[in-house]
Amino acid sequence: MPSTRLLTLLSLLQPGRLWPAAELADRLGVSPRTLRRDLDRLREAGYAIRSSTGPDGGYRLTSGRDVPPLLFDDDQVLAVALALRTVPGSVAGLADAADRALTSIRQVLPDRLRPRLDLLQVSQAQPATAPVDPAELLAVAQAIRRREALRFDYPVEADRPAVRRVEPHHLVARGGRWYLIGWDSERDDWRTFRLDRLRTRTPTGPRFTPRSLPAADPAAYLAGRIGGGPLLCRGTAVLRLPAEQVAPWAGPEAVVEPAGPDRCRVTASSWTWVGLAAWFAFFDVELELSEPEELIRAGAQLAERLTRAAPEADG
Repeated sequence: MPSTRLLTLLSLLQPGRLWPAAELADRLGVSPRTLRRDLDRLREAGYAIRSSTGPDGGYRLTSGRDVPPLLFDDDQVLAVALALRTVPGSVAGLADAADRALTSIRQVLPDRLRPRLDLLQVSQAQPATAPVDPAELLAVAQAIRRREALRFDYPVEADRPAVRRVEPHHLVARGGRWYLIGWDSERDDWRTFRLDRLRTRTPTGPRFTPRSLPAADPAAYLAGRIGGGPLLCRGTAVLRLPAEQVAPWAGPEAVVEPAGPDRCRVTASSWTWVGLAAWFAFFDVELELSEPEELIRAGAQLAERLTRAAPEADG
């Protein structure tokens, strides 16, 4: 049918490669005239399809003035949905927009995909970059949603995994990695596990009644566990950078607020005052340490320490 053929044509053009007209028509099983008519229909729908002539000529999908309807496969849909779930809340205005976009995607998902999307509930997110097997991520998410105990291999030393039995509670993305927070029944305590290290076993264990996490915010709890303690030092600085450039690099504890067209006010936490001053200086722009007094003194202390450490420059 013409509509099915148009979707097939669009899926072929999606990667952005240059398609010779004869090859494209052959893939669709149509004549060159029908191919040109189908391409015109896609152009009318808003797709920017460029054509070129000559021995290396053909058709290519390029960027246009407007955003046309997009065509995704199953894995791409889940990847986009997961990215929307992990938009930092400190990015002004984008968290609500991400929620609306996610709702729109869910409404049009086929029945086979909607349950997989619903599994991906992230307690608190900061962009994760370490590669994680999507099958492991979905398996852990499913166990959390179903309240089923997990069994998985987890290395205690290099090349020496141990089987862990855990009641999974929260998935958290932090510091470029995915973490599982769960109750380890054998150790009778809460534990955190990196998802890129664990390998789930089947079948899962029995259902359990969730315990109360010893913190109101899973992300703050994780920060305390992997950082060696709670973030006790909290202060504010004004950076000469737009808020949208700072927010992606700020942790889940940070608050980024616009303070003008080219500057923002950032409130963040660390384990020491000097460490917090150094984190603000990480952005390598002009800044003003605002409050509290401990942060301002730590900034001066850091500056003196770096001055002593740096060799004298000529002139």
